[in-house]
Amino acid sequence: MEDYLQKLNPEQKLATQHLKGPLMVIAGAGSGKTRVLTYRIVHLLKTGVNPHNILSLTFTNKASKEMRNRIENIVGQNNAKSLWMGTFHSVFSKILRFEADKLNYPSNFTIYDTDDSKSLVRSIIKELNLDKDIYKVGVIRNRISSLKNNFITPVGYANKAELLQTDKIAKRTEFGRIYQKYVQRCEKASAMDFDDLLLKTYQLLDNHPDALLKYQQKFKFILIDEYQDTNHIQYLIIKKLAALNENICIVGDDAQSIYAFRGANIQNILNFKLDYPDFKTYKLEQNYRSTSTIVEAANSIIKNNEKQLEKNIWTNNSKGHKIIVCKTGSDNDEGRLIANTIGDIEMREQAQHKEFAILYRTNAQSRSFEESLRKRNIAYKIYGGLSFYQRKEIKDLLAYYRLAINPNDEEAFKRIINYPARGVGATTIQKLNVFANEHDKSIWEVINNLDEIEININKGTQIKLKEFALMINSFIINTRKKEAYLVAEEIAKQSGLFNDLYTDKTPEGVSRFENIQELLNGIKDFSETAEKGVNKLPDFMEDVALLTDQDKETEEDFNKVTLMTVHAAKGLEFPYVFVVGLEENLFPSMMSGESQENLEEERRLFYVAITRAEKRLFLSFASSRFKWGQYIDCEPSRFINELDESFLEKHEITPKNKNESSPYKIHAKTKFKKQENSNVTKKFIAPKNLTNINRAKNIRINESDLSKIQSGMKVKHSRFGEGEVLTVSGEGADKKAGVFFSGIGLKQLLLKFAKLEIL
Repeated sequence: MEDYLQKLNPEQKLATQHLKGPLMVIAGAGSGKTRVLTYRIVHLLKTGVNPHNILSLTFTNKASKEMRNRIENIVGQNNAKSLWMGTFHSVFSKILRFEADKLNYPSNFTIYDTDDSKSLVRSIIKELNLDKDIYKVGVIRNRISSLKNNFITPVGYANKAELLQTDKIAKRTEFGRIYQKYVQRCEKASAMDFDDLLLKTYQLLDNHPDALLKYQQKFKFILIDEYQDTNHIQYLIIKKLAALNENICIVGDDAQSIYAFRGANIQNILNFKLDYPDFKTYKLEQNYRSTSTIVEAANSIIKNNEKQLEKNIWTNNSKGHKIIVCKTGSDNDEGRLIANTIGDIEMREQAQHKEFAILYRTNAQSRSFEESLRKRNIAYKIYGGLSFYQRKEIKDLLAYYRLAINPNDEEAFKRIINYPARGVGATTIQKLNVFANEHDKSIWEVINNLDEIEININKGTQIKLKEFALMINSFIINTRKKEAYLVAEEIAKQSGLFNDLYTDKTPEGVSRFENIQELLNGIKDFSETAEKGVNKLPDFMEDVALLTDQDKETEEDFNKVTLMTVHAAKGLEFPYVFVVGLEENLFPSMMSGESQENLEEERRLFYVAITRAEKRLFLSFASSRFKWGQYIDCEPSRFINELDESFLEKHEITPKNKNESSPYKIHAKTKFKKQENSNVTKKFIAPKNLTNINRAKNIRINESDLSKIQSGMKVKHSRFGEGEVLTVSGEGADKKAGVFFSGIGLKQLLLKFAKLEIL
């Protein structure tokens, strides 16, 4: 038997050795799913499958890189590098570059990130002279993204009365024009946003049978990680690609499906058996990560969900410490408690900063923890904060690189046409923009042909534009010839950006210059390690454009306490985990009461939070929290009471003197060190008026009351205020209403829970 198979438990081994036909691997938290995926690919290669015929899709580049490295160590570099392995977006962008001509795109198209998309939306709103308070950039951009992921084009939007009515009520009657112009401008700039990478891959496979057959025959074996996180369009693409051979292996855990807000559909994994009736299932139920106390506590919470695949997660790990649950007086008290606890544990157990994570429901909660950690000089990092590649000086230089690869890139052009300053002002850029739009050309085409067109720009400025075009054309030529580092350094210096930053001797300027040097160091490393033929600047830029948050961690972030939302923590693990802000209307969130589905997703989110912990788990909540300029009273989360009492140790911290230097200390191995006059509460009682939604099937519904709600009615909701009913669907206890609330937008409400008041 091969050595790699001896490293697997019986169920992992069965999943690894299953070769042909549809396969579903249900992988509980900490059960070694990455090992199974990795060794399954190794096993395919060992049995003679060509690496070119294997497609492996993940959700982060970090995950695929780790898998590829493991595979390389067993089967060698050549086989590992020949695999089609990466994120959905990176693999699909690779396909799109090969097939770009079928979609009327050049193969050197630019990939717009979120900032680029927002910038373009902002420009269009300004050009149309629309009210930026009504047409908010973030809202418009997210709406465009949502429509694309539901296959709704600008033409499709114009033909959907319900969508038009929603925007009419919100006073966004020009949304259709913005959407249409956004699509046109992306095409003119030879650019695709992240949603396009999925949408256009689907269109390619749907509209070009030859391309579909080509990739069906190529990808004889398909493996997908975190299948529960796939959205509708990813599901459809996968289904098309797998239709010929049906050698599809999905790995995931329905209990960790937490991304519905960005389109993930838990039904994809729950209904796998409907798409592939002859599928085989293996369950990875042994947890290798956490103590038995944490594992069993997690089981006790997730069993409250009705929609789930049956499994029984267990572990051979030690029992470990009980889970400490702590009530504090305020959110600031909570911050001090946790900062002091981290300091205490580090001192007692010689733990490092990097072993701790503070997980919260919303980013806004980080303030009190940041302040408290700073006061104790505990280094920390915030996931989702400003990454290296989002810093201004880095984006400026990357914009030059983008323009050298695709000179039609409108957003890159606008960013650096006058940086460093070369006397091309906003008025000139506006004239170029108007002329380009009127003549259906890119701005690059305009400035590259100034001698052949008539445009109202003075001769002096035209000379500067021609010099700029000459410089960019030289970059374009060198980008095709030279390896990435040589041309990258050349562009940094000849553009003037390098010198501009070097001459700024302020602390901020020195830091920016160092960042540019670090970027060039990264490109040099890329040039030296990449294979010949894929070591050019476009290859490096492709990697950068498709980085995810988890891929952007730098060495300087290494030994720091991690602060992050629970959503961002998915896939990570830490010895010590603090799940904070466990209060009703915060975690679970205020919106969770709208439906059974929403509450079950919140419970899955809590399950993900507590299963990040390896050794110790701490849960906390505050009895009051500062919101909207005042302190409001808070109630403990229902999730605390859903945890099995036998795994918990509960405390209420009420220190006598809040000015003490360290009023909140926790014994790392026993209990909280009790303050004088503090109370120890053995049970926190959730508020009595909470609807126990997971028992809703036993609630009697007065159907005659529900029948009164009709389209056009004015109604009032306890949280959202007054609104208008736009749609009504369903029957009896499943009856739903689409209600538009001023200042909030359209909400889909299940009437048996909404308790609407008819006005």
